[in-house]
Amino acid sequence: MAAVRIPAPLLAASLAALSLNCAAEPFTVRLGVERVVFDTPPGFSDTTDLASPRLQDLAATLTTASNRILMFALSDEDVRNFTQGEQLDAKRYMIAVTPKALERDRVTPTQFNAFISDSLQNLGKLVETDDIVKYLDKQPFGKIVLIAELKKEPAAVSVMQATRLPPLPGKAFEKDKAQYLFYTTTIFLLRGKAVQIAVYSLVGGLADVAWLKTITQRWYDELQRLNAR
Repeated sequence: MAAVRIPAPLLAASLAALSLNCAAEPFTVRLGVERVVFDTPPGFSDTTDLASPRLQDLAATLTTASNRILMFALSDEDVRNFTQGEQLDAKRYMIAVTPKALERDRVTPTQFNAFISDSLQNLGKLVETDDIVKYLDKQPFGKIVLIAELKKEPAAVSVMQATRLPPLPGKAFEKDKAQYLFYTTTIFLLRGKAVQIAVYSLVGGLADVAWLKTITQRWYDELQRLNAR
């Protein structure tokens, strides 16, 4: 069991050749004897039922083989671009996974704590700075830093990380373009199952960071509501 990986900066270019046709609506996933309900936040659509090997491979780059991918979502705008054969922005996307070793069992507190420890053990120290962009500018491309602890509860933890991306190959470096990837990782229990969700966003300003925090909390709250007994 391991933390969600940093995605390749060429994700948008890799996605551009794909075509999608999907709609955002709740769906259930069987985990052992449990049926866990999932849904995407407004403005996003799940893509896991499209039977596209290439899209599945792209989703797999965001996690490890020890995790089962439950959903991989793109923005509705990117979905429309796919269906129209246009270039994707791929600036925002999200994934939900569960550890394969635990998916058939009701997770005990000890097992859940071990999953959290394994997933978050290499995050490093929390960076404290008034200007995270300036801080990232001084770091090597691809170095991931922990910039916020959003939630720390017995049955749920959530953190935010960030990295500076290199310019895309073949593209002139444009300073006015988003070149920083921020993402949240949230681990919690749904109907006794360990679930990890991650939301990614290329950040061009404070509004993008605020959106990332808000959408993470809303998605977490909605999944809890959908699975409340």
